[in-house]
Amino acid sequence: MTSKERFLRMYAHKEADRIPIIDNPWAGTLSRWHKEGLPKNVDWRDYFNIDKCEYISVDISPQYEEKILEETDRYQIYTTPWGVTLKQFKELDSTPEFLDFTVTTEEAWEKAKKRMTCTPDRINWDYLKENYPRWIKEGSFLSANFWFGFDVTHSWMVGTETLLIALMENPEWEKDMIDTYLNNCIKLFDMIWDAGYRFDEIFWPDDMGYKGTTFFSPTMYNEIKKPFHKKACEWAHNKGIYAHLHSCGDIRTLVPSIIDAGVDALNPLEVKAGMDPIQLKQQYGDKIVLHGGINALLWQDKDKIIAEIDRLIPTLKKDGGYIFSSDHSIPNDVSLDNFKHIIKKVKEVGKY
Repeated sequence: MTSKERFLRMYAHKEADRIPIIDNPWAGTLSRWHKEGLPKNVDWRDYFNIDKCEYISVDISPQYEEKILEETDRYQIYTTPWGVTLKQFKELDSTPEFLDFTVTTEEAWEKAKKRMTCTPDRINWDYLKENYPRWIKEGSFLSANFWFGFDVTHSWMVGTETLLIALMENPEWEKDMIDTYLNNCIKLFDMIWDAGYRFDEIFWPDDMGYKGTTFFSPTMYNEIKKPFHKKACEWAHNKGIYAHLHSCGDIRTLVPSIIDAGVDALNPLEVKAGMDPIQLKQQYGDKIVLHGGINALLWQDKDKIIAEIDRLIPTLKKDGGYIFSSDHSIPNDVSLDNFKHIIKKVKEVGKY
């Protein structure tokens, strides 16, 4: 079966030849694997013969000037198209430090909003023309990268503290930001669709939790976030495609509402934050596709991760509806040899 065929079987909650296998290795992980024998001129997914999901992105940012403010041997400080000043260390897989934000008030947001025009040049048409025929030929599963919600707003636009205060004191501002992001995604992906390019799902990151809990209550989710999730899902479903949500953290209290909004698949099921994939399968496995849930902290220990795969996959794969990956991404402490054993085991245990 092709990757697309496997994914579509999972979305239909039906069995395939095996569960789909996808993931995201860090840059440092790939660098390590190359040193350990992964050929540099080979797609790592082809090397391991796992599934391919390809992503189509658009630019909905205010397109503020990008410039380098300071650079040393260790780090670079620069501004982003979202008006954020970041300090990025040059070590592989480092996490940026958010230093400053342009948009911290409603007035600043109104100025940014006027810059977020939906013109065709915000789509990389050359990238589509070059790669789309190959994706179709290879049977890849195609995903449209939407970019809206709590995550993009607090991380990339206004800052976490500003947004959390606004959720309590000025929720209409947050609603307007999310609505603008979503409407712009819809407009640009309508252009792509109308140009004849097809995709199989929309996928958007909206991290709503951290270890042990969420950033806000289920009531606040239902009042502020859910209507936009529902709108995105309805847009996808009207095109005959699916809606796939990525939300890190422990979001167990939000799952019923997420399902009610129309979300078809949930990722990454972050075990280290408190998510339990077996419990989720038992409670919601017939209502939503589960993607992930394999604790990344175990992947460096071959015996532990193999035992975890043996424990989880027979239950998670039952009646379809499961996509294999870590509970976020593949860290750089995972050796090439370990990953070979992981993939071999998943193909064995994940057969139908």
